[in-house]
Amino acid sequence: MKIEMRHGAGGADTGALISDVFARHFENEVLGRMEDGAVLPRPEGGIVLTTDSFVVQPLQFPGGDIGRLAVCGTVNDLCCMGAVPKYLTAGFILEEGLDTALLETLVQSMARTAREAGVCIVAGDTKVVEGRGGLYINTAGVGVRPEGRQASAAGMRPGDALLLSGTLGDHHGTILAARMGLDTALESDCAPLSGMVEALYAAGVPVHAMRDVTRGGLATVLCELAEASGCAACIEEGAVPVSDAVRGLCGILGLDLFTMGNEGKLLLAVPEEDAARALEVIRRAPYGAQAARIGAVEAGAGVTLRTAIGGRRALSPLRGEGLPRIC
Repeated sequence: MKIEMRHGAGGADTGALISDVFARHFENEVLGRMEDGAVLPRPEGGIVLTTDSFVVQPLQFPGGDIGRLAVCGTVNDLCCMGAVPKYLTAGFILEEGLDTALLETLVQSMARTAREAGVCIVAGDTKVVEGRGGLYINTAGVGVRPEGRQASAAGMRPGDALLLSGTLGDHHGTILAARMGLDTALESDCAPLSGMVEALYAAGVPVHAMRDVTRGGLATVLCELAEASGCAACIEEGAVPVSDAVRGLCGILGLDLFTMGNEGKLLLAVPEEDAARALEVIRRAPYGAQAARIGAVEAGAGVTLRTAIGGRRALSPLRGEGLPRIC
């Protein structure tokens, strides 16, 4: 069956779509009440709220799909604030002509990823618009930050070690290859990082700053953190993990590895004395096996790259449009 305008009219067809696809796969006690809003228990700790929208094409790609991406992107934003992700809302904008079998596959993927991340989808909305069978998802995420967690964009300090939880550019390269019709070994790194972050806090690692490396890539994230904290940062080109497939794609297409996005990688600033322990914890956690120490925070301003031949060059944030749109 194809989505038609009647599926967004709010009547029986809308009700059937909600019950047969969304409610069936997102089932939980709060959502099951089918109210106009979710009544949630009062948390112990600070409430962290985030929102995100997902417009990636194609809807399915090696290693993931827009449903998995919608959960991972929102959950990881909460994690980077030191929060334990708890709840999501999901708003679906469906274009006429979307196959309901594909929609259900994406919803199932979203439900599986939510269970993996330990979150419940507790409210949602569905709209249908004219179009060519596309799909867009908007989310809001709620997490609870326990007392004592201070991770902040302004938290980097001179002397901190910079850690990266894995290889750069996997998601960006995968989406680009899929859109160009290239046959490659690339797979998206799209993953929820809540387990990794909680393992760090459980081990007592004092995380000063933490960001997921998404749009704009490592260069953009580092520049934003350096500016917010009033520090400089220097990374070692040879220490940055990158797969052979991504390196090859960069060589063929002239891509800048340091502005390519991921959807399952963390950049962390931790005290020097805790760096080795933090790296060990990350490598034991889900999705962290290829983690590496890539540099350090310094006094001053700006971000520099120490190249493989020993020189230094400035790293700047992404300018203009980072094609393709990766999330």
